[in-house]
Amino acid sequence: MRNVQDTLESTQGSLQHNQSQLQNRDQQVSDQTKYIRLLEEYLRLANAQKFGASSEKLAYQISLFDEAELAVALDELEDQLPDEDLLKPRVVKTRRRGFSPDLKRIRIELLLSQQERMGAQSTFFTKTKEELEYIPAKLHVLEYWQEKAVFSQEDGSDKLVAAQRPNHPLGKCFASLSLLAYIIVAKYADGMPLYRLESIIKRSGAELNRSTMAQWIIRLDLVFKPLLERIRTLQNSGDYLQADETRLQVLKEPGKTAQSDKWMWVIRGGPPGKPSVLFDYDPSRAGAVAERLLDGFSGVLQADGYSGYSQVYKKDTVTRIGCMDHARRKFIEAIKAAEPAKGEKRKGQPSEADVALSKIRQLYRIETGIKDQDNHQRYNTRQALAVPILESLKIWLEKNIGKVLKGSHTFKAMQYMLNQWPYLVDYCADGKLNISNALAENAIRPFAIGRKAWLFADTPHGARASATCYSLIETAKANGIDPYAYIKYILDRIADADTPEKLDALLPWNTPLARIK
Repeated sequence: MRNVQDTLESTQGSLQHNQSQLQNRDQQVSDQTKYIRLLEEYLRLANAQKFGASSEKLAYQISLFDEAELAVALDELEDQLPDEDLLKPRVVKTRRRGFSPDLKRIRIELLLSQQERMGAQSTFFTKTKEELEYIPAKLHVLEYWQEKAVFSQEDGSDKLVAAQRPNHPLGKCFASLSLLAYIIVAKYADGMPLYRLESIIKRSGAELNRSTMAQWIIRLDLVFKPLLERIRTLQNSGDYLQADETRLQVLKEPGKTAQSDKWMWVIRGGPPGKPSVLFDYDPSRAGAVAERLLDGFSGVLQADGYSGYSQVYKKDTVTRIGCMDHARRKFIEAIKAAEPAKGEKRKGQPSEADVALSKIRQLYRIETGIKDQDNHQRYNTRQALAVPILESLKIWLEKNIGKVLKGSHTFKAMQYMLNQWPYLVDYCADGKLNISNALAENAIRPFAIGRKAWLFADTPHGARASATCYSLIETAKANGIDPYAYIKYILDRIADADTPEKLDALLPWNTPLARIK
């Protein structure tokens, strides 16, 4: 009997041990399955980023995103508002006929022959078509001939008087001011590498080495520096700034390898009616850089969730708000990471990322409708329309974040949004604020596009000179001025700008240059 009992106990122990092993293996399989799902997500997203379109528009739209349904929902909310605070109706864009009236017109008359005109009571002309003509740029050599006069002195000596020579910002330089302006705009506004400019100029009949052009740009950095310092001071006197930063490869940065990350910072904003966009190169992304660039600033700073701005936010005079674009982008990445293979149909209900993105898109639909309203109207409309959507979105995020796989792109997107929530919703507190950091990102986009063409900067001097040129070009664009016209205007006058008043006259909002329509 004793042996039977020992056998039963041994069997039970063996069963418990086997059951425990099975449970451990089940857990291992479950963990491995989750890990595989995460790896599949990362692989799909990597493939989409490498081979797919860079647009944030998705390849498909489900009924959840239907613009008509959104419009109906917004119309129902608008019924609660006074007439003066309603969303303005969408303006239907019509196709523009003809070319700008500002372009020079050259009349070409198509004449009847004498035989065709014979016996006619009268003749007249009708315009039948317009053609846009392009005249390629031409190179000329400007020869400066200086008049000189010789005067006889009482002591029998001669006195020589020469006509005054115009000051050139680079002193002895064989490049005209128009050529310098063209090189800057072609490289930094149009993303043209200097080696391509070298070949273009050569086709026009002149030899101009790319290293010579690079040296001109670097030397102009010192010329433009006083003007940029003045713009920085005025920018920080405003009460609303947007900041962003992006990577830049600089080959010969002391103490750093060529492959290590260096950074181009950009800050946009300034006093009302005086917007500026300032780039600044720094090998570091540390918070000390943000403190240096924002020295003396008091007001609202809008940026993403990067911790480098934390020291600036600690100041009592600076208020932090976030960027909804960054939150939206994370959900778009989550959707792309979960997209089915090419040719396969999507199955099942909308995912959590789909639902979150649909709610965020409602917020942007509101912003589209109020973009032409004044600050007071924008504030009232947001309080009536956007705030309820935001409150609903937060409740939904808190309720559903536990239902998604930890570590997945959807989980990270939801977690990011909840962590940043107080800063993401603060744009509703003031009508002058924007839902996102898009203006700063749009300003930095030409730099990112140009970087794909010229790839890197050789030295820190070159990187700083690039930052200066981008600052002047993007500031001109922010004020509606043609970049070439503004750069040329500065170059024509900056050599003689030896007083603060003359320097202020070069600020874009103080120039008589025509605004682009």
